[in-house]
Amino acid sequence: MTLSDAKRCAYLGPAATFTEAALIDLLTEHDLLDTVERVPMRSQNEMFDAVRSGEVDAAVVPIENSVEGGVPATLDALTRSGNLQIVAEAVVPVRFVLAAPPGTVTLGTLQTFGTHPHAEAQTRLWMQEHAPQAVYHPTGSTAEAARVLGAASAGGGEPTSSGPAATAGVSYQAAIGPRLAAETYGLEVLADDIGENSGAQTRFVCVQRPGLLPEPTGWDRTTVVVGLASDRSGALLEMLEQLAARGVNMSRIESRPTGDGLGLYQFSIDALGHVREARMAEALRGIHRVAGRVQFLGSYPMAAAERTELNGTKKAVDPRVADEAFDAAQAWLDEVTGG
Repeated sequence: MTLSDAKRCAYLGPAATFTEAALIDLLTEHDLLDTVERVPMRSQNEMFDAVRSGEVDAAVVPIENSVEGGVPATLDALTRSGNLQIVAEAVVPVRFVLAAPPGTVTLGTLQTFGTHPHAEAQTRLWMQEHAPQAVYHPTGSTAEAARVLGAASAGGGEPTSSGPAATAGVSYQAAIGPRLAAETYGLEVLADDIGENSGAQTRFVCVQRPGLLPEPTGWDRTTVVVGLASDRSGALLEMLEQLAARGVNMSRIESRPTGDGLGLYQFSIDALGHVREARMAEALRGIHRVAGRVQFLGSYPMAAAERTELNGTKKAVDPRVADEAFDAAQAWLDEVTGG
């Protein structure tokens, strides 16, 4: 199955998350927005279980943020799950608003706010400057903070927040999240675009059951997880040399614990290129030879927002590591050996 065949796609809910925005972008790009059902779910593990069981055909999850780096919950769930393959990606600009139930608080009276830890990190300086008295309460997602606040404001109940404008039944008075979430759940925007980095972006990947690889486009990314063969000096360098020697550039590398004991790590890697290109295939063969474990998670087209070199044309490849160079080297070797 490919993304074009999908009928139901999961995303990290509730509605109006950045993850749903990424899914909408992917469906729009593939002309599927009106035919695919969008299914909100609570966690990466729940989503991946649903993909493997066939309950949904695909799942969209955040994998990397330009400010906070990799998303550990996604990286670990992908590694644990197995039988999953990344087939596409989308990059979504991250713009945050501070919102509250209409007429309840101002920046001066705000005592508590809720949001996801990544969003709090990206808005911390703004909040310290404009509402230094406000205490942070972590939530499962940015949209969840807005949803709970909006539902409590509409439904009534006993207030649990501190301060004169406490919202019924919720431990925070305002939420930080996407403007879409504030509008969806009936909140008033107190401040707009409060992130520290106006160019912040999050990269999302679309995951399906293993099947046919997307064809190479010249603008591709390959994701693997590598466990080193041993905890010895030079083991990581030996693995990285397999990429460097073939001219394969990494766009992300992160260490993640194996779970087998302190000091034992594996490496989640994004590298530029497609497994059907000679330089990438040779590099992965080399890594497989020297590493203890290699988990292939997919080769897939990069998001349009990432295709910035050469005015959007196919990325230039050093002629020494282009497919033609590998073909010429093989032809020479065949001649030498009489193959």
